[in-house]
Amino acid sequence: MGRPKHTTFIDNWESQVRKGVLAYVVLLCLQEQEYYGYELINQVKTLTALDIAEGTIYPLLNRLKKEGLVTARWVTMEVGVPRKYYRITDDGHALLEQMTASWTTLNDAILRLRTWQRA
Repeated sequence: MGRPKHTTFIDNWESQVRKGVLAYVVLLCLQEQEYYGYELINQVKTLTALDIAEGTIYPLLNRLKKEGLVTARWVTMEVGVPRKYYRITDDGHALLEQMTASWTTLNDAILRLRTWQRA
């Protein structure tokens, strides 16, 4: 039995959508509390069902840190290795507001298109 038509296209499209919204999702999570990397991965998976890996989240967190949108601090644990905790900055909050406005506009436009096509 063969793969359904356009499976590769939809796989690629879904991957691009996930990559495009991941920074937004991470900042949304960090607006409530700070997380260390692995904990953030689990939070994103739990809240969004997005399957992300360490190889995806850490480069993104480094880019967000470089842009001044998050800060990081090492915390020594009583047991185990130190953990790097990430927190959103004031600039990150401001950007998150802009991202939310953009997301809302895009989502509203898509919903209008879907409604229009059914009419």
